[in-house]
Amino acid sequence: MAYIDLGLDEHQYPGVRGLLSYRSDTGLLLSGLAEALLRGPSTLDTGERELIAAYVSSRNECVFCCSAHTAIAAVQIDGGSHLVDAAVRDPATAPVSAKLRALLAIAAAVQRSGRHVTAELVTAARDVGASDREIHDTVLIAAMFCLFNRYVDGLGTKTPTDPASYLAAAENIAAHGYLPEQARGAAMHR
Repeated sequence: MAYIDLGLDEHQYPGVRGLLSYRSDTGLLLSGLAEALLRGPSTLDTGERELIAAYVSSRNECVFCCSAHTAIAAVQIDGGSHLVDAAVRDPATAPVSAKLRALLAIAAAVQRSGRHVTAELVTAARDVGASDREIHDTVLIAAMFCLFNRYVDGLGTKTPTDPASYLAAAENIAAHGYLPEQARGAAMHR
């Protein structure tokens, strides 16, 4: 049970889902940021961006976010769960591109502290084809997941133990995104 009363069935709204519903005003902003960074226009595919989120969440030992984003990445990236699991475990030996490996190194630096991102890490990413936009988005995704990880764990939200629950949520997010249904409908009518 979460440390505060979310006024929701935590089995239906585990992890960050319950927190986003508890404060729908901030929840909509956070969901919008996740939608823009993880699913919006980018030269990084959605699976790669989700992998960055899973990797940072793993490093932060946030079981809910790591499990959720590992599943989301796996349903969206070539190589599926084998590739995602290998990259989360050790990007240096995972079967990922040199560019993604360099971006994961930047994400790891952000996870430790923004000050750990160095000109050398950025140059190394550029040298293997990363654009300034991809470097920017990697830093922002990593920073956002440090926030999400601390939000979820700091309020002690429910973390499902059944991997099937993460897969079902992953397929839903892959199909519909991060915005709540009513916000998706409003965005379509603009």
